Amino acid sequence: MDLSYLPASVVTTAVSTGTVALAEIGDKTQLLALLLAARFRKPWPIIAGILVATLLNHALAAWFGTLIAQWLRPEILRWVVAASFFAVALWTLKPDQLDEAETKFSARGAFIATTIAFFFAEIGDKTQVATVLLATRYEPLWAVIFGTTIGMLLANVPVALLGSRFADRLPLKTARYVAAAVFAVLALWVAVRGIG
Repeated sequence: MDLSYLPASVVTTAVSTGTVALAEIGDKTQLLALLLAARFRKPWPIIAGILVATLLNHALAAWFGTLIAQWLRPEILRWVVAASFFAVALWTLKPDQLDEAETKFSARGAFIATTIAFFFAEIGDKTQVATVLLATRYEPLWAVIFGTTIGMLLANVPVALLGSRFADRLPLKTARYVAAAVFAVLALWVAVRGIG
């Protein structure tokens, strides 16, 4: 499908949103949102904390992605990004579990606890890695950050609003397979079309 008639920012936002929203389903940060919702029972401060943490974390990740794109020659970057997308596809198939340290929250309130917990839970997480990879492939940078943040919110806001009742209805296994397929397609796309 030829999307060249669309502005680059629209394509970048759409790809970033879809990729991260799918990758986030069943992810440990979604489990974290569920635990925070059950503990604090205040969805709006939790949602605000998710937003702030994601913006900060994904802005740093996207910036790092642009640095990687500058350091590596395009022909090497192409295969690094393709292999990384494929690795994330395989990683997505493995269900996440929260570490015990990530389930202990401070008594500082829902917003601060969520912001801190989400920021640190995202470090090295597949959605952060996906953000780095998306930033090496797509422009403009703000659209990658905007899209990945929207993707995180699409996956986590319903969990924060509906709590444990919603988590039982998520088709996690199917979502993991779909997310893995998306990352595999992105790997093939980069391998065939290259970066840029």
